[in-house]
Formats: sequence, structure tokens, C-alpha cells
Amino acid sequence: MKRAVYPGTFDPITNGHVDIIRRTLRIFDKVVIAVAPNPKKTPLFDLKERIFMIEEATRGMKNIEIEPFEGLLVDYVKERGADAIIRGLRAVSDFEYELQMALMNRKLSDTIETVFLMPSEEYSYLTSSIVKEVASYGGEVKDLVPSIVARRLSELFKRRD
Repeated sequence: MKRAVYPGTFDPITNGHVDIIRRTLRIFDKVVIAVAPNPKKTPLFDLKERIFMIEEATRGMKNIEIEPFEGLLVDYVKERGADAIIRGLRAVSDFEYELQMALMNRKLSDTIETVFLMPSEEYSYLTSSIVKEVASYGGEVKDLVPSIVARRLSELFKRRD
């Protein structure tokens, strides 16, 4: 059984992330969605809520697991018995950073491959940061994120007013 780990902060999960998960399931038998608390970022949603929203967004999909992780990604991938790390690429600017990370991960473990997937064209510009910014100004995000995320963003930013 071929397993892949799709890591990220998913703050929040977007339709672009869901698209990458679907594409990954076409290639791998199982996908572990590894939700990371990124110390370089201040998340809008706590870890538990991000996991809940991912569960809702992927409801009905088979052969996925969703769990938090901390520490070195390659160690986590080995612990999960996975063969690959999945990374989404939207633009050339993503590639430079992702290439550096993939090469470092290969240096740390030459048994784990990094697989780059491009999202559908309609999501090629989409980031969690853009979604949060648009939502914070009252913009409509329902076509950019799963419905649970759109509701939570709306609730969150209404409370802040």
C-alpha cells in the first residue's frame, strides 16, 4: 500500500487544498493529512478547529487520515510508514521554497520522495492568507473554501466587529 503525507497548517483549509487531496488519492492508496502548528505563523484557528474543518471538508472521502504533528517532517513520514510527501505548487515563487525543502528532506532521508502537484487552474492563485484577508474585510469566500470554513470565517469576523 502506497501512502503519502500531505502536511500543512491548513489555516484554514481551502478548495485548493481539497483539490490536492483528491489528486493525491488518485495516485496513492492512503493519504495522511498532517496538520502542523507552524511556529513562524500565528494561526487564526486553533489546531483542534482546523482538524475539525478538514474532517468536514473531506467527509465522504475514503482512505484519508487527519492528525496533528510536530517535529521533523521526515521523521513523522517514516513513523506513518509513508512513501512520499505531497506539496502543492501554485506558482514559480512556490517552487523555489518547495525545492529547497524537498532537497533538505531528501538529505535527511533518501527513502522519502516529494511529489509536487499543481491545483486546478481555478485555484492556482488561492492561499489561506488571501482567504483570511478577504473574509476579514467582509468579502465573499464561499467559492474559495469548503462551506464549514466559510461559515466559521463569517462567524469569527462578525464577532470581531
